Amino acid sequence: MLDRPLVFLDLETTGASPSFDRITEIGLVEVDRGEFVGEWSTLVNPGRGIPTNIQQLTGITDAMVASAPPFSELATALHRRLEGKVLVAHNARFDHGFLSSEFRRTGMRYQPEILCTVKLSRKLFPQHPRHNLDSVIERHGLVCHHRHRALGDAQVLWQFTREIHIDPGPDAVREAVDNLLRKPALPPGLPPNALDDLPESPGVYVFYGENNVPLFAGKAMNLSSRVFSHFSGESRSGRDRKLAAEVTSVEWHAASGELGTLIKHAQLIRTLGPIQNRRARQVDDHCAIQWDPVDGPNPPSLVDIGDVGFGNAGGFYGLFRSRRVALNAMRELADSHGLCHIATGLERSKGPCLGRRLNRCKGTCVGEESALAHAMRMTQALQPLRMQEWPFPGRVGIREQDSVAGRSEIHVFDRWRHLGSYDSQGDLDEALMARQEPSFDFDTYKLLRKFLRDLPRWVEVVELP
Repeated sequence: MLDRPLVFLDLETTGASPSFDRITEIGLVEVDRGEFVGEWSTLVNPGRGIPTNIQQLTGITDAMVASAPPFSELATALHRRLEGKVLVAHNARFDHGFLSSEFRRTGMRYQPEILCTVKLSRKLFPQHPRHNLDSVIERHGLVCHHRHRALGDAQVLWQFTREIHIDPGPDAVREAVDNLLRKPALPPGLPPNALDDLPESPGVYVFYGENNVPLFAGKAMNLSSRVFSHFSGESRSGRDRKLAAEVTSVEWHAASGELGTLIKHAQLIRTLGPIQNRRARQVDDHCAIQWDPVDGPNPPSLVDIGDVGFGNAGGFYGLFRSRRVALNAMRELADSHGLCHIATGLERSKGPCLGRRLNRCKGTCVGEESALAHAMRMTQALQPLRMQEWPFPGRVGIREQDSVAGRSEIHVFDRWRHLGSYDSQGDLDEALMARQEPSFDFDTYKLLRKFLRDLPRWVEVVELP
């Protein structure tokens, strides 16, 4: 391990997803053939708020990063520091995923050799059940002056490396490292050149088995890295081992960014139904609660969200994967707010409802509470479930660009519905002339709402005719 240039690195971030979250701090220790070269750290302005629980864990607050440079200003100098060195990190897939995503947004590639110290610890000390950083620190008597801060954690990894060269010693470390850095062998069912053209770009991929049966659909910000990771000998996933034994072909589709990747992945799950995707095995009967308090005494009703004009219209509450889930939610809402089961549509009987017989209902069903008073209380109870209305006057295009691959796409939406993605102005103009009215889709609504809430500043949103 010490016969090559290394960089021990740790990141602090706003969350766990490289697609939506951003780096808040970088810390690294540089070592060249066993000799300490130097260390470096910086706070990073993530361009968004840091969740409270993460502020409490790391001690990094919004105020601390407000005047820090964004990653784009650090990218060139940081890339120079990292170039040609093995990236050493604890749970390295996490750190590499964030780094490669941030570099890609600036038009740069980052594809190093990666050594994960979690996997290294497991190989060297298989008798121990836990290999998180706290366990490693305690087991080896390491000193961390600033836990959950980037430089402090990176310094611990350099301590750990020196410690394992004493016990169990250089030979054991060399064997473990050589094994971890060895390129994964392709599954026996794949031709030798099956993955030669995998791009280092965002996109989706599908593993197929015998008779072209879809086995698994995945998404990645780096297709090459992610697909090969399924076949790594270090994978502890039973699903990955099963995929390696059954896969006979791999298909992939590059995207221009995060949103395009998420949309394509949701479409693949919906259309192919791969047998190893848990989401594909769920039977959906998506519905929402519809109710207008000024629309007479009618109780709320459950409506199929694929058939209603959801978007600009109000009066829709909740999004539920099935009618059973929706009814259970409505029942809990009624019981916790003292609502009448008859007036909420849960019962069709006359006389005292079940809630009244259990002393939960305030008596609308027996004339002890007016319909108006009940409607006001039900409006308040439903308010947290109110659906977000479409925030634009009409259709919009969200443009993403992958400057490394020279690819650009514009994703067209109207009232949360995805109307299509286009990589040329001609195709876009033709699509805008067509009358499109796709049904409302549960997954598209969820991912687009989250994407717009944390909209990256490098993504362009344009209103369309």
